[in-house]
Amino acid sequence: MGRHCEVSGKKTTFGNHVTTRGKAKYLGGVGTKCTGVSRRMFRPNLQRIHVWLPNGTTRHVRVAASVIRTGMLTLEVDGVERTFPLIKASKGSRKARTDLKTLYPI
Repeated sequence: MGRHCEVSGKKTTFGNHVTTRGKAKYLGGVGTKCTGVSRRMFRPNLQRIHVWLPNGTTRHVRVAASVIRTGMLTLEVDGVERTFPLIKASKGSRKARTDLKTLYPI
């Protein structure tokens, strides 16, 4: 599915963009008036990253930036939902991969 986080489930949501004019009452005006309402979209900040999985394989996943900041991934690995620390494959060292395998045995 497009624009969908594989970990948190974030997806595109919709809302309204309200255009107003006038001066606010607390500033001495007569108040603001709504001059138009149009639809808009709120899109998640998805990033495509290459991660190491506990079973030693790598996988490309599209996750939200908020998930990357937390540093933990919950993915279905070999048919089981698992939570494990996020180790990017491009930056993960051999030591980090071996530590991940010992922490989360299959």
